[in-house]
Amino acid sequence: MQEEEEIQNIKQMGVPGMPPQPPKNIQCITIIGEIEGHFVGNPQKKATKYEHIIPMIYSVEESEEIKGVLVILNTVGGDVEAGLAIAELLNSISKKVVTLVLGGSHSIGVPLATAGDYSFIAPTATMIVHPIRTNGLVIGVNETFEYFKKMQDRISSFITRTSKIDKDELNRIMHEKEDLVTDVGSVLIGKDAVECGLIDEVGGLKDALNKLKELIKEGNEENTNKDM
Repeated sequence: MQEEEEIQNIKQMGVPGMPPQPPKNIQCITIIGEIEGHFVGNPQKKATKYEHIIPMIYSVEESEEIKGVLVILNTVGGDVEAGLAIAELLNSISKKVVTLVLGGSHSIGVPLATAGDYSFIAPTATMIVHPIRTNGLVIGVNETFEYFKKMQDRISSFITRTSKIDKDELNRIMHEKEDLVTDVGSVLIGKDAVECGLIDEVGGLKDALNKLKELIKEGNEENTNKDM
């Protein structure tokens, strides 16, 4: 039995054994690679499946032990509906949520980065902001363009609701031609994302964890005062 566990640890973690894990009140959720929605993505690419993340968030909300969630992001974006669904779910739970952008949080990864109570971005991490777009065949009728416009409004409204950036500034960044990279969107690096109001602070894992613990403590004190 012990030998089987060791083999699993080597396969999953690359180490012969993992130290015993203490009871935790913080759940870490990682969103990496491409966000996969209703259709299966390229099997050669790393992907985060929304049908895995949504039950995990539900379990966190139902857990009495877990008081906070740390969301670590390094995503190229992906399915818009799936990404927005995850972002709305994170934003609606009662637990404290802190997000940390490492590497990058592009496209639909932007609302995911703003979905928590507080957000961090690593100094070298990037965010790519661009108008909604699609691949493949598009039927060129007015209804299709109206659909894209409504979808863009949904994303923009969420971002402005969950961050300090205003709608005019967000639209300016989206359509800023000078900052476009290979025609995929405007790139914000580290402090740029903070200066425009998209992200709260530049920092790393230590900063994100300390902030989350601080928010949990504040929440506990508020609940204690209410009970009194």
